[in-house]
Amino acid sequence: MKKRNQDNKKKFKLFDPYRDGKGVYEAESRKPTLKFFFVLLWRKLSQLFQLNLLMLVKIIPLLVIAGIYLLGSKTPIVTDSIYIPLSGVGKILPTASLTTELDLASVHMQYPVLNTWMNVLIIVMVLFLALTWGWQSVGATYVLRGLFRGDAVFVFSDFFYAIKKNFKQAFFMGLLDFIISAVLIIDFIFFYYRTGTSFGIDMMYFMIFLMGIIYIMMRFYLYHLLITFELKNFKIVKNAFIFSILGIKRNIMALLGFVLLLALHIFLIIIFIPIGISIPIVLPFVYILAIFGFISTYAAYPIIDRYMIQPYEASQKANSAETNEEENKEITE
Repeated sequence: MKKRNQDNKKKFKLFDPYRDGKGVYEAESRKPTLKFFFVLLWRKLSQLFQLNLLMLVKIIPLLVIAGIYLLGSKTPIVTDSIYIPLSGVGKILPTASLTTELDLASVHMQYPVLNTWMNVLIIVMVLFLALTWGWQSVGATYVLRGLFRGDAVFVFSDFFYAIKKNFKQAFFMGLLDFIISAVLIIDFIFFYYRTGTSFGIDMMYFMIFLMGIIYIMMRFYLYHLLITFELKNFKIVKNAFIFSILGIKRNIMALLGFVLLLALHIFLIIIFIPIGISIPIVLPFVYILAIFGFISTYAAYPIIDRYMIQPYEASQKANSAETNEEENKEITE
């Protein structure tokens, strides 16, 4: 394992990045407690707003796809697999109990009807998201790490610097991350609409849900490990899984933070939409992605620091001390 060199960064000047150059506050304790989280969050809020603008590129394709599904024409389909055989039996031997069962099984969902241009647009959006997923994640993670550590952060230039520096590895890690995330989401939806039909389906739904939670926690670490250490992608995924267990307390707190933030917005929507105020719908796009990233960084980086960075730096110091001692002996002799 090798720590990445902290080489000089060539700044990409955009929107006067020198406004972002606040560094470490020397006189304060930076122990990553819950209290310091809110202190640091407030201090870095303007930079998080800037970062959120860059992170919106990641969700624009998702919004386009969601718009096509929600606003397009739809047709009802039956989701219960037992409906067709029940319907056939009902035509041969109609009974009152069978009719009741058929009514329960005939509950349907609205399925979108897509034309050619809609399908093409969805494919383009998915491809764009898959191909840029890793680059966007690396850029955002690099900025978030700097904000947490108290580095002098230049949001726009640091974002693109990280992409340039980790271009190839970030692409393949992002592709792997995107595929795993997509498979888990599709499986979750598939089994969700089939729960209650059998014990096996219910168990699969529970297992997919559990795997999804674990992978969300693993994602806290994936890109931090990529930008901090020179590791192969397999080792990054392996270490991310280990850290999802070692840092379980901080990871659960981060997940709880996600839930509370989403619950707050849902509450605001319930309160304000009926009286004609739509700000709660737009407000999350101003900051929520960056805040989620900041929460996950605050949970993950101290674990990486404890189990990888500090031992690495200690070994480097020990090796340096041994080298100096040997050189001194040679000079004395």
